[in-house]
Amino acid sequence: MSFPTTRMRRLRRTEALRGMVREHRLAREDLVLPLFVVEGDGVREPIASMPGVHRYSVDQVVLEAKRVADLGVPAVILFGIPGAKDARGSGADASDGIVQRASRAIADSVPALCIVTDVCLCEYTDHGHCGMLKGEEVDNDASVERLARTALSHAQAGASIVAPSDMMDGRVAAIRRELDANGFEQVAILSYAAKYASAFYGPFRDAAESTPEFGDRRGYQMDPPNRREALREMRLDLEEGADMLMVKPALCYLDILADARREFDVPLAAYHVSGEYSMIKAAGERGWLDADRAMHEALVSIKRAGADLILTYAAADIAEQL
Repeated sequence: MSFPTTRMRRLRRTEALRGMVREHRLAREDLVLPLFVVEGDGVREPIASMPGVHRYSVDQVVLEAKRVADLGVPAVILFGIPGAKDARGSGADASDGIVQRASRAIADSVPALCIVTDVCLCEYTDHGHCGMLKGEEVDNDASVERLARTALSHAQAGASIVAPSDMMDGRVAAIRRELDANGFEQVAILSYAAKYASAFYGPFRDAAESTPEFGDRRGYQMDPPNRREALREMRLDLEEGADMLMVKPALCYLDILADARREFDVPLAAYHVSGEYSMIKAAGERGWLDADRAMHEALVSIKRAGADLILTYAAADIAEQL
C-alpha cells in the first residue's frame, strides 16, 4: 500500500510510540569501561586529550571500579602504565605489575565486577611497540611467548577475560595453551581480531604513554582499506580458541562489524576508541553539538551494526543516563 494509506510518521509521533517500536537499545550490560592504572597513591590525574578520563593509582582505581559497578556497568578493562619500561616490557608479566595489583585489588573489593585485561607490550616497552624487537622489526614468535606469559599473569591476578590487542599471528592459540596448561581453562579470550592501524588512537597513546619511539604499527595492525582480510583474521582467531571477537576502532569500521555479525555466531565487541570519544567531547565543549546526544547516537550505531559489547570511555556517563 502507498500514501496516504501508508504513513510512516504515525509511529514517530510521541516518545511512547517511538519507544514501543524502537529496534535497538543501549543497555548498561552492553558497556565496558577502560581504566588506566599508574604507580603511586591517591593519584587521580586528568588526561588532557580525553575530557572526563583519568589515570588512577591502584587505590583510586578500586574506588572508580566500585562507582562503575554501582551504576550497573558490568565490566572494566585495565591498561597499565608502569613506573619503568625496558626493551622486553618486563612489567607486562610481572606478578607485582601494575595491572596485576589492580586486578587483585578490584577482585577483592568489587567481586561482582568482571575484570578484563588488555594483553599487549606497548605500554611496557621503552620503544613503544607491541612486541619484542629484532633490530627494528617486531619479532612475532618471540612476542607471542611474552604475550602468553602476560595473559597467564593476568589470570593468576583475577582477570575473568584476557584481551590480546597486539595483532601478532598465533597469539590466541599460544595464550589458550598457556592458560589451559596452568589450570585457567575458565578464563575467556576476547581477541582484538580486527585491529586497524588507525589515526584515532592518538589520545590513548598520550594516556598510556605508548607512542612508538620509531616507525609505526602498520606492519602488524590491519591496513584501513582492507575489508575481506578482517574476516580472515577473525576466523583464524576463532580456530585458535578465541571466545569473543573485537573490531577496533568502531565508528569508521561499522561495515567490518556488520560483516562479522553476519558471518560469526559468537559475541562481538567493538572499541569506541579514544579519538572517537574525544572528538565528540571536544565538539561539545565548544558548543558545536550536544555531546550527550551525540555520544549516545554514536554508541547506538555500534550496537545497530552488531556489537554485543561496547568498550567506551563514556560507559559511566551513559550508564547514568540510561
